[in-house]
Amino acid sequence: MSSSNQATRQVHERAVESLREQGYRLTPQRLLILSVVAESGGHMGVDQVFRLAKEAYPYMDIATVYRTLHLLKKLNVVTEVAIGDRLHYELTDPEGRHHHMVCQICSGAFNLSPHYLEQFRHTLMQEFNFEPDLEHFTITGVCSTCQGQPAKG
Repeated sequence: MSSSNQATRQVHERAVESLREQGYRLTPQRLLILSVVAESGGHMGVDQVFRLAKEAYPYMDIATVYRTLHLLKKLNVVTEVAIGDRLHYELTDPEGRHHHMVCQICSGAFNLSPHYLEQFRHTLMQEFNFEPDLEHFTITGVCSTCQGQPAKG
């Protein structure tokens, strides 16, 4: 098993344990949706989660996907990222927290290490005595691949 697969499995197992510890039932639908997000290895839209979950379990409905993702977000098991006008989800890794850069042209999402925002946090505290909430921070812009291309209308 590759180290990235092993890391994904560990994050998935911690997520399942978190649900159990907080008293939530481990229903087949919840476990399936969690597995779909975990196996994606990246940012997934609700429609993608629904499509893949429905392939595995034909009786899955979109409302269950929305409710489950909302619960998983509330429990800090998944992170919600706005990409364009849609929400995307990925497993929350408590040891590898990161922020996002989202391309306004291709809608690609790229991870941004939290250390880049520490100086920003420090500046806001020193100059304005303001504690920013930078737990889920997204910066929009244009990725290197799309630079020089016209923005989508």
